[in-house]
Amino acid sequence: MLAIKKIGLALGGGGAKGLAHIGVIKALVNAEIEINYIAGTSMGALVGGWYAATSNVKTLEDLIIHFKKSDFFSVKEIINSKGSSFFKVESIADKLRKELGNIKIEDLKIPFTALATDAKDGSEVRIKNGDLVDAIKASIALPIVFAPVKIDDHLLIDGGLVNPVPADVVKDMGADYIIAVDVSSKWFTAPEEFITGHDTFQVISSALGVIEYQISRNILKSANLILRPPVMSYNWLEFNKAQEIIKKGEEELELNLREIRRKNGYKKPAETLAEKFLDFILNKR
Repeated sequence: MLAIKKIGLALGGGGAKGLAHIGVIKALVNAEIEINYIAGTSMGALVGGWYAATSNVKTLEDLIIHFKKSDFFSVKEIINSKGSSFFKVESIADKLRKELGNIKIEDLKIPFTALATDAKDGSEVRIKNGDLVDAIKASIALPIVFAPVKIDDHLLIDGGLVNPVPADVVKDMGADYIIAVDVSSKWFTAPEEFITGHDTFQVISSALGVIEYQISRNILKSANLILRPPVMSYNWLEFNKAQEIIKKGEEELELNLREIRRKNGYKKPAETLAEKFLDFILNKR
């Protein structure tokens, strides 16, 4: 029997698609597999930071499921916007602040790092201490969509521009086995109607996906396991489909659960006779 390894999660960005991270964490918790380190970019920072602070992903799931798109993006804010961004991140931050308070990253139950980009020079910023909610705000501050966030001497924007799926960061934190969850960095051929369309957020999301694909190829070499829940068909704003997206993440983790157990020293749980028979038929042992 292998010694139990320290498992780290690298959670990528992707707007509503990043809700699949909730499902991944749910499946790990249900399988009684401990998460020892978390690094997150954008939505990955939100989900990962929440779990690192609370060890309770079910509460976040309930909160997200009852969110409306307008909770994130106010039509009034769009119409009245005179600044450099369509939306203000305060509506999201207010909800997080109400639930998480002023907790510091260094006081979290699980070591956590949020990824952001320095708007001044384009460098990667790893936020490993200070106010958790401010760190999440910085990590999700997608240019044009959200205003930049100032922390110390840095003016910070979305971390996906430098590190879409921070597997290397989790490795540096000390993880022995790294599970990277990539929900957006994928190359694909866009249909003509997309290229000539006027869905601003779909264009932004898809363009970022191509950029993230190029950036993440080397970074993902640090991962022992890369999960890609089938959520590419969802768009960046489909929070109304949260339950579907969360389920996709849960199912993707469950498909890889045997490998995770085998590689990390976790004893396989007792099987029913039916499960043993299925194992024999599928020759999965």
